[in-house]
Amino acid sequence: MAKAPVAGRVKTRLQPPLTPQQAADVAAAALHDTLAAADASGATDRVLALDGAVGLWLTAGWRVIPQRGETFAERLSAAWGDDLGPTLQIGMDTPQVSALQLDEAMARLQDHDCVLGPASDGGWWALGLRTASPTAFDGVPMSSPDTCAHQLRRLVELGLSPALIKVVTDVDTWEDALEVAATAPGTQFATMIAHLSDALPSDYARPRTR
Repeated sequence: MAKAPVAGRVKTRLQPPLTPQQAADVAAAALHDTLAAADASGATDRVLALDGAVGLWLTAGWRVIPQRGETFAERLSAAWGDDLGPTLQIGMDTPQVSALQLDEAMARLQDHDCVLGPASDGGWWALGLRTASPTAFDGVPMSSPDTCAHQLRRLVELGLSPALIKVVTDVDTWEDALEVAATAPGTQFATMIAHLSDALPSDYARPRTR
């Protein structure tokens, strides 16, 4: 799941301290690293549910489908519209996630009906299903401090056996961006955040490499 990195349409919670174009540059870097992790994983099929137009940032081997639906829950559900086999769904807000983490999450589907990756803000960053369920997101409030708890409850209501995977931080605010960049040295995202930090007032701390 991703939005095309267009100024004014992505990462609006990074504004301020960033301008709309700078926020779009951050989104483009996050998207680059997310696609790279998926490319390096053992996934046999890679599908991008995209809001917006494809750009030069898209690497080869991806099947692109448009996002459909009014609410985010509807868009998530529509992305599962095809008859998919075991699938892991992620977004573009966790550029620190590696191909190994994606493979480990997919491997959990061998002995669980589904996997769920909690985010530190109460949402979730990854959801995997062995078999697509068109009602998996019914009644789940999105962008809420308890989204992950509601999502977990919904999966259990459907009779599924969830496996919880590692909690990670997704990038919503500038503070999130600094934290994530510090955990992912060498990524395009970390390089972009360091570059932007140098241009910001001194009260916006530069990320530290861990």
